[in-house]
Amino acid sequence: MIRTAFWRTVIPAGVAVGVLEVTTHLPSQGRAAPIYHTVADEWITPLMRRFLDPETAHEVALEFARRGWSPKHRPSALEQQLRVSSQLFGLTFNNPIGLAAGFDKHGTVVQPMLDLGFGFVEIGTVTPQAQPGNPKPRMFRLTEDRALINRYGFNSVGAEQVAENLAQSIQPGTKGIVGVNVGKNKTTEHAVDDYVQGIRILGPLADYLVINISSPNTPGLRDLQHKDALQPLLEACLAARDALARRVPLLVKLAPDLSDDEITQVAQLCLQLQVDGLIVSNTTNVRPDDLLSYHRGELGGLSGAPLKDKSTHCIRQVYAATNGELPIIGVGGIESGKDVYEKLSAGASLVQVYSPLVYHGPGLVSRLRHELAEHMLQNGYRDISQVIGLDHEELQWKRRYERLKERQKMTCGDEENDAVLVNEQQQQ
Repeated sequence: MIRTAFWRTVIPAGVAVGVLEVTTHLPSQGRAAPIYHTVADEWITPLMRRFLDPETAHEVALEFARRGWSPKHRPSALEQQLRVSSQLFGLTFNNPIGLAAGFDKHGTVVQPMLDLGFGFVEIGTVTPQAQPGNPKPRMFRLTEDRALINRYGFNSVGAEQVAENLAQSIQPGTKGIVGVNVGKNKTTEHAVDDYVQGIRILGPLADYLVINISSPNTPGLRDLQHKDALQPLLEACLAARDALARRVPLLVKLAPDLSDDEITQVAQLCLQLQVDGLIVSNTTNVRPDDLLSYHRGELGGLSGAPLKDKSTHCIRQVYAATNGELPIIGVGGIESGKDVYEKLSAGASLVQVYSPLVYHGPGLVSRLRHELAEHMLQNGYRDISQVIGLDHEELQWKRRYERLKERQKMTCGDEENDAVLVNEQQQQ
């Protein structure tokens, strides 16, 4: 079925691309050409939504990528005027926009996704043993709401197979960061052992690891976010990470359905245990009253535009709870450069997208990067680090005070230093 649907979509698109190859500047710019992006975003993506069910469309998109037919990133002259790279967890991210887990579950299209313009790609969720996930249908488009509901249930080919896939995908010279998101098998009786096994098998191939304890589609999984269960799980995972030949950053992915107090407790525990960062947030079980789609009542996790404000609130809460000391990757409803800017201002150091690609096409990545550069310049910022945490004015001033204090210590004594700082604060 997938093969038939694939060719039914590809043949007309291939004819169109073939004509464009000889009538435009496509040969000189290849898959980064504007017309290639237009075909992918305005022709192929809508056709796939119209004629293919969501899971089949997902498989066709993966096949496009595997065959080398996906667009490539269109560089932005505006972005090149700015510093959008950052250092986090000892890694260098060349731009702050990443692919969220869920698209490349099995680690088969890492390089094509990096070529698309993502600064980093997160694969998974990967379980230790192969499992089919929940029965189909298990993914639904909420087109009127620019959203998805999925209840995949960690369908995975298993950690060993994913490790083989990654070994083939990540070649010497691969540019970009590759994260691996690990989870537990549905029927396991020992969740901690599953996460430890995933870390041992996939840690050597990952630039960073993510402990997924927040999917709504695996029974009992979100119970692991409670402190009594979370602390021993994290301690075991950190010990497994520390046993690897090299230090791999370990992050935790949280649900947006926790209360503010629960988010604060989890964030502070992660900070206490020296977890490297948090991903905020996963999909939500909550259904806003204003959803319009026929599929709004389906069981599963809701993602896309309706999650945007909720995830941004969670990011802001985590940042405040940890005084900005725990790096955050923000996820949920990002469709524009303005959305990226808002997530960064709330406290995220990086962001991830997935669901909006279904509605905006693969060219969204290049557009997000360009639009983010526009928003940074419009607000007078030329370095991505200046945007992170802007919503937290008190913390921003505290850090500025500390920077000034360090600077003045290098040039004058303590008494003179204090006088200078007081004077500067009064002027501001």
